[in-house]
Amino acid sequence: MIKVQNLTKKFGGFTAVNNASLEIAAGSITGLIGPNGAGKTTLFNVIAGVYTPSGGSVFLDGEDITGLPPHELFHKGMLRTFQIAHEFSSLTVRENLMMVPGNQAGESLRDVWFSRKKVMAQEASVLEKANEVIDFLEITHVANELAGNLSGGQKKLLELGRTMMVDAKVVFLDEVGAGVNRTLLNTIGDAILRLNKERGYTFCVIEHDMDFIDKLCDPVIVMAEGTVLAEGTLSEIKANEQVIEAYLGTGLKNKAAS
Repeated sequence: MIKVQNLTKKFGGFTAVNNASLEIAAGSITGLIGPNGAGKTTLFNVIAGVYTPSGGSVFLDGEDITGLPPHELFHKGMLRTFQIAHEFSSLTVRENLMMVPGNQAGESLRDVWFSRKKVMAQEASVLEKANEVIDFLEITHVANELAGNLSGGQKKLLELGRTMMVDAKVVFLDEVGAGVNRTLLNTIGDAILRLNKERGYTFCVIEHDMDFIDKLCDPVIVMAEGTVLAEGTLSEIKANEQVIEAYLGTGLKNKAAS
């Protein structure tokens, strides 16, 4: 689904991503782990068109998408979430979901004036889709709540729901577990697994919670100092002494020993 070749991103004299290459298979849930400052989020941002790469290439389904802006990648089926949720705080959960599909007839003043039936029919279809997403994520109890009033975990669920409002090919999840309590994190994890198994979503997940990675991801890619250090199952990563000692610390080493 995604192929990254020799990707580099420099900020002045600092190289955040250094000649990184990796592949994300269609239908997989790929984990991307590594210490803070390893270049994981920068890599996401380059793939997703937020940053223009200093070198290298990115392919989506064999198509060269290097440097394309996020709105064009959105229409090609590539979506991402952020470490800090980006919700429309003054809109309800349902309204946030309904904002996602592009090119809605109601955005055209001409259609609002002269094609009212078309606008209403499309709005009804989007509303039906939003309600389906709300039911899938089991968040009916907050459907009419202002998004700004949600907890951190509920906002992460809402971001996941927004990716369901369009035909996503691949979704990049950036630290979906950050600041989320264990109960909600399990709910998010279950939703990701269902989307993967039942609807064929491809995911790439940045996460520091190894239990969450273990539940979801195979394979796991390790980044350090801007480059790809290792790839394999989490069990293989745990057994890699270079990764454990140099980049992931004693916490993972102790977990591997247990």
